[in-house]
Formats: sequence, structure tokens, C-alpha cells
Amino acid sequence: MNLHDFELTREFITLDSLLKLLTIAPSGGIAKMMVAAGEVEVNGEIELRKTRKIRAGDVVRVQDEEIRVSAAP
Repeated sequence: MNLHDFELTREFITLDSLLKLLTIAPSGGIAKMMVAAGEVEVNGEIELRKTRKIRAGDVVRVQDEEIRVSAAP
């Protein structure tokens, strides 16, 4: 499993934007399709909301990737 530590510089980032930014999805459209297909978990639960707000403390898992989100210092 590939681990990513992502530091938020604002209050939140949307789930589809996070997947695109980290190049887990090659485009925003693909990111939205991955979420809609039930391929993404947030904090251990399948997430179907493409624009879910991801905040510090959340853990996102998709395929062989795990993203731990923290607040920037």
C-alpha cells in the first residue's frame, strides 16, 4: 500500500479534487467516476459523495493508496 501524507492549507478539500491533485485519478471526471463506483473509502466507510469535504484527521483509501490528511502547521 502506498501512503500519502497530505497537508491542508485551508479548511477542507473536496474528495474528487484530492484524488486529482495527488494524481490517483488522472482527471476530475475519472475521480468522480471512481467515487460514484464505490471505489473510495473515507474513514473506513465507502463514500459515494464526489464533493465530500475532506478535513484534517480524515483517512482516504482508494485502490492501493492511503491518504492521511492533516492540517498545515
